[in-house]
Amino acid sequence: MNNIGTFSLLYPDSGKTSCKNLSAAACHDLGLDNICKKITDDAKEQKLIMRILSEMTSDPETTRYRQEIFANLLRLPQLRKRLSELFDKVEFIREYGLLHIETDEKLGLWHLMHRLEELSDYIKCVEDMKECLSGEDITAAGLAAFRSHIEELYNDACFAEMKKDIAAIKAETSDIQSVTVGINVNERFEAVSMGLISVNDKPFKKSNIFSSFSDALASKDKIHKGSEWNGDMHYQPVEQRRDPGFLAFLEKTAAVMSDAKSPMDLKTKSTLVSVPMGDGINNTTFHLENVINKLLDNLVRRLRDTITKYASVVVADISGIIPEFVYYIRMAEFIGTCMEKGFPFCEARISGSGVSMNALGFYNLKLAVNIPDHNEIVRNDLVFDKEHTVYILTGANRGGKTTATQAVGLLFVLAQGGIYVPASEFEFCPADCIYTHFPADEDKTMDLGRLGEECIRFKEIFGGCTSESLLLMNETFSTTSFEEGYYIARDAVRALAKKQVRTIYNTHMHKLAADASELGSDGAGVSSLVVKSEDGKRSFKLEVAPPDGLSYAMDIAKKYGVTYEMMIGG
Repeated sequence: MNNIGTFSLLYPDSGKTSCKNLSAAACHDLGLDNICKKITDDAKEQKLIMRILSEMTSDPETTRYRQEIFANLLRLPQLRKRLSELFDKVEFIREYGLLHIETDEKLGLWHLMHRLEELSDYIKCVEDMKECLSGEDITAAGLAAFRSHIEELYNDACFAEMKKDIAAIKAETSDIQSVTVGINVNERFEAVSMGLISVNDKPFKKSNIFSSFSDALASKDKIHKGSEWNGDMHYQPVEQRRDPGFLAFLEKTAAVMSDAKSPMDLKTKSTLVSVPMGDGINNTTFHLENVINKLLDNLVRRLRDTITKYASVVVADISGIIPEFVYYIRMAEFIGTCMEKGFPFCEARISGSGVSMNALGFYNLKLAVNIPDHNEIVRNDLVFDKEHTVYILTGANRGGKTTATQAVGLLFVLAQGGIYVPASEFEFCPADCIYTHFPADEDKTMDLGRLGEECIRFKEIFGGCTSESLLLMNETFSTTSFEEGYYIARDAVRALAKKQVRTIYNTHMHKLAADASELGSDGAGVSSLVVKSEDGKRSFKLEVAPPDGLSYAMDIAKKYGVTYEMMIGG
């Protein structure tokens, strides 16, 4: 084959785009593991989807390339269904068929013929894929490129020629009705070798001239002169009977010496074979394949050469692209089901302005998949731009701070994976990576203490961040000593603003949020973001505003009667 090169439905340049992988911690913090379990029950598919979503690239063309493919497959459920059926057939052939077996010589004619049947099925699958993707509804550049790839593969691999080869060989083997075999004997009438004389397209018919082979031997004038066959020979079938002498003759005849030289002068090369002794004709069927493989050596070799020529094409090319299709198909099925339930989704737009994110009516997908009624979800708006690069998010406990922080990260992950996002509108500049700094497990903080562990981890994350990154922080530097946490957090926010890293810092340090305007840099602004509350009730709505921690605490105190006036006066 010519070198067609690799093809990818994930990267327009076949994987040349540089990527950064989300850490396992980030995937967990964003809830991707839980979402993948909602998308599919298959553990292998969960890992596949997780791997693709966690490969981040800020290349806008890659995002557009994926979006077009996803949109096409979401809009065409029948195409998804047909492709899934074809992929299942290809995978079945690859996993359970004979195509993956490398050694043909030991398998024999029967296995080779079955491999040809599998090749025929595979070619039919490829042709059906071409037909599926030939409709006018296919508008995605990636799917059109895949169709061209299949056509190029089909032509370059000579699939049409393969079809003819298979048809010819199957026709040739289906015409075999009998085999003429010559047996050489010594002076004691012991068989010394066996060879192929001809392969015939008609079966032998029982001769009426002789009643048995022994009758032929009794008449000397019936012994044929020489070893050349003139076609004037008659066929007498061997009947199974209780004649010890006759069975003994068969046993001797079956004892062929494969290493003996044949005196037969055939026009084609003779093939010698050893035949098992002592079982008469009882096991003829059992031994037939081995005998035929040896005697039809040329035909078997031709079958083997044909399969060797095409096997690598059959196993490798299409099978390698199937996982990428599975990713799109499973995601389309999942998003389509959510949309049918009433949850809003939209296609993300690549930003062409100074706004690096503008999300309208967004919500947390991880939370939504566990809510039966779409009317119960709370939707929010948020913007990342020069004035709002770092957000310090405050609010009540269990007020939705972590949920909102997580939701923003999921918007980027899904959008850059080409998938519709849970929002009314979403415009963004793709992130080169998403970093999360959430509280670590207690066993990871035993040696350094929580604050020491958080400082080390933040420094590592900060070193990897760029102005194209997204950083999500959850209760970072929150320790028993407010002063310690506050001053470390203050410097961290100033450094993030200086580096222009898009950040949401979810914290209980209201003083940090109150000082937000002082922490900005010439290139980026720091803003206070709050989860609103009214009369102590959580609304889960976000608003760019000064922190209202004190007023919220007063509302709670009044609700439960623990203000000074209420306690003393009561």
